[in-house]
Amino acid sequence: MFYRRTLLDALQSQVSRNKVRLLFGARQTGKTELFNRVVSGDSAVFYRLDEPGLRRRFERDPGSLGRELRALGRHVRFVVIDEIQKVPGLLDEVQAVYDSARTRFQFFLTGSSARTLRRQSANLLPGRSHVFHLHPVCAWESQGRPRADWPGAESGRAIQAGRREPPLFPPQSLERTLVLGNLPGIRQEPPDTAAATLAAYVDNYLEEDVRREALARDLGAFSSFVTLAALESGGQVNLTKLSQESGVPASTLRNFYDVLVETFVGFWLRPYTDRARKRLLTTPRFYLFDTGVRNAASGLSLDLGLRDSDAPRLLEHFVATELFSRASYRGRGCGVTFWRTVSGAEVDFVWQDRVEDIPIEVKWTARPRPEDARHVELFLNTYAPRARRGLLVCRCERPQMLTERVMAVPWDAW
Repeated sequence: MFYRRTLLDALQSQVSRNKVRLLFGARQTGKTELFNRVVSGDSAVFYRLDEPGLRRRFERDPGSLGRELRALGRHVRFVVIDEIQKVPGLLDEVQAVYDSARTRFQFFLTGSSARTLRRQSANLLPGRSHVFHLHPVCAWESQGRPRADWPGAESGRAIQAGRREPPLFPPQSLERTLVLGNLPGIRQEPPDTAAATLAAYVDNYLEEDVRREALARDLGAFSSFVTLAALESGGQVNLTKLSQESGVPASTLRNFYDVLVETFVGFWLRPYTDRARKRLLTTPRFYLFDTGVRNAASGLSLDLGLRDSDAPRLLEHFVATELFSRASYRGRGCGVTFWRTVSGAEVDFVWQDRVEDIPIEVKWTARPRPEDARHVELFLNTYAPRARRGLLVCRCERPQMLTERVMAVPWDAW
C-alpha cells in the first residue's frame, strides 16, 4: 500500500514540470515506489538498472537509450530510470533527448550513490534538473505535519488526475521506532520479519554494494568499520582514536565515512558556530540514517525490548534523524547542529532556519523538570535575540512549560 510521502507534492509540482527530476536516497527509502505513484500507467516507461541484462546492454551502448525513446509513441510521456549511478553514461543521453525537445518527456531519475557519479565526473544536468532527497519515514508522514517547503509544493497536482489522496503511515510505538527504525518497508512487516530484513540490509547492501563504493583493497577492514561506525553513531568522531583501536589508517577511515555519507546511509552533524561567546568544541558527530539499520549494523538485538543503557542514546539518535530529514525537506536556509562548550555545557541539537535558532534537548525521562532545561536556557541567554525558545523532547504524555521559554514535548508530537 502506498502511504503519503513528504516529497509527493514537490515531485508533482508545476515548478519542476519541465525539469529532469533527480531523486537521491539510500536503498529501501521508497524512491521507486514514490515514482511509481507519480507516473505509473501506460504513459510511462521504466528502466530499472538493477536488472543485470539491461544494465549490461546500456553499458555497452548508452546511445541505445536515446534511440529507443525517440521511437516511442506520443502517448508515452514519462521516463523513469532507476539507480542511474549504475550507468552514469546514460545522463548524457538524457540531456541529448531533453535538449532536443524539452516538453516531449518528463524524466524521473533515482540514485542511491552520489559518489559513483562524482567519481566518474558524471553529467548531473546542470540547469536542467531539480534535485530531491528522500529519507526514511519522518513524523510529518505519520502525523500529518506540514509538508516540504519546496517552491510550488503547496500547489502540486497529481500528474495523472483522478487519484485519491494517499493515507498517512500508521503510527508505531516508541520501542519499535527505536529498535526497528523507520524504513517504509520495515514499518509494514511484523517484528520478527523486520529484524531479518534489517540484517539482510546490512549484509547485502552495506557490506556489498556500499563496500564497492569504498574501492577498498582490504574488504574486511570496511566490514569492521561498518560495525564500528554503527556502535559510535551519534558520538563525536575522533579518527586518531578510532585508528588506534581498529588498526585502520585514519585516512582510510575518513574515506570510509565519506562513502557512507555519499551513499546516503550516514550524515555529519556539525557544531553550532554562531557568534562564539564561549569556547566551543568543533569535532563533528556522525549518525547512521536510521535507528534500525544502526542497530542491525552494530549487532544490537532487534527483539522488541529496550535495555535501559540503550534507550536514551537511541532516542537521541531518532531525534537526530528526524531533524535531519525535516531540514532536508525544508530546503535552503534550514539545518541542524549541536552545541557544546569546553566547560561541559551541551545542547543535543540546534534547529536553524531563516527566522530563529531553536535549542533542543533530548531526555529519556517521562517526568521532565525545570532543571532539565538548564543548558537550553543557557543557550537562549547566550544567543538572544536569535534564540528565543527551546524544546525538550522526552516521554511525557502532554506538552509542559518547564520555564517561560522552554517547553517539554512528547517524542511523537513535536
